[in-house]
Amino acid sequence: MTKTLSQALLNQRMLICITTGFSSGLPLYLLIQFVPAWLRSAQIDLATIGLINLVLFPYTWKFLWSPAMDRYVLPFFGRRRGWMLITQLGLIALMASLSLFDPEQQLKQIIFIVGAIAFFSASQDIVIDAYRRELLPDVELGAGNGFYAQAYRLSSFVPGSLAMILAGYFPWSLAHLSIAVFMLVGLVTTLLIKETSRPGEAPLTLKSAIVDPFNEFFQREGWRQAVLMLLFLMLYKLGDSMATALETPFFLDMGFSTVEIGSIAKIAKTTGATLGTILGGIVMIKLGINRSLWVFGGFQLVSILGYVLLSIVGYNHLVLAFASGFEYFGVGLGSVALIAYMAKSTNRLFTATQLALFSSIAAVPRTFVSATTGYIIEALGYTQFFIICFVVALPGMLMLIKIAPWHDVAKTRSITPDH
Repeated sequence: MTKTLSQALLNQRMLICITTGFSSGLPLYLLIQFVPAWLRSAQIDLATIGLINLVLFPYTWKFLWSPAMDRYVLPFFGRRRGWMLITQLGLIALMASLSLFDPEQQLKQIIFIVGAIAFFSASQDIVIDAYRRELLPDVELGAGNGFYAQAYRLSSFVPGSLAMILAGYFPWSLAHLSIAVFMLVGLVTTLLIKETSRPGEAPLTLKSAIVDPFNEFFQREGWRQAVLMLLFLMLYKLGDSMATALETPFFLDMGFSTVEIGSIAKIAKTTGATLGTILGGIVMIKLGINRSLWVFGGFQLVSILGYVLLSIVGYNHLVLAFASGFEYFGVGLGSVALIAYMAKSTNRLFTATQLALFSSIAAVPRTFVSATTGYIIEALGYTQFFIICFVVALPGMLMLIKIAPWHDVAKTRSITPDH
């Protein structure tokens, strides 16, 4: 395993995983970190900002149109690269267009554009996930997904740090344009890489592209176990999804400036997430997926309490760094375990649609539950809100008894699909 990882560091396939991971994460972090801060700075109330999370529904429902992207081949660049090019060009245009609007006067137009960005971003995720699965041989799935996940996290540095600092010195419009420019990383990657899908691999009919992946999943171990797994995907990260949904407005309300958030909090969060991802990948080799879900989920649960502490202490640079770093250390660990679990549960013959289904289900809390966070905060305050986040994280941990028993590790040593 050590030899495989050392070779992967110099592997061109890993570089592709890094650049595509960056391209996938950038639009999402624009929507969940930068846009809320932009709106809050324009005195938009928390309840409205929370409700805007509802337009992120494409991340939850992307499995509905993933079969179409699997079935239809565009007349340029091939089945995967063609769709990657279209989605990335759309994202660049939409993200740049946000610079033209004023939240105080044109909130409806902004909501429409945010929804369109979410759609193109979710569509980009579909095709990049499929490309990555076709690109990587089975022995490199673990390393490739690890590099992808880390680059995904690191992309948050642009909207959550660089753009936030720019917004502290220049107009918000310039910050928006700066984020859009970084999407060129994904576009250039698409232009340079080779197509992975070979002629004749696309499903012959749209019906086959829709029906076969779902039939295989629900018949594999029975529909009851399939439903239980989907429920687990929704609940495992419910607590930290709620806790981080409005974290930027939370920091602002604690008295921190956009510059302090973009420097102190962002550096701490990125450091925590990086350590969580790297340590998680290493420890998982020994623990296996089942036990990692338990151990990493425990850290993910406890780390929410850091935000409870910050809500009590208030404006304090040290507590801000500790709370945000600890929270994202837990988030990083939990994400590594969940990605590995989803990869293990995917049949490589139907990776595009099944991964779209799994990641969509996992995004349900971020999209729908997070929409209520503004109301909860305004009704109860931040301290009680984060305690609630801790409590709602417990059911996902309890489901591990059925989903990933501690002593049942024989089938979870590898994330390579066996089906």
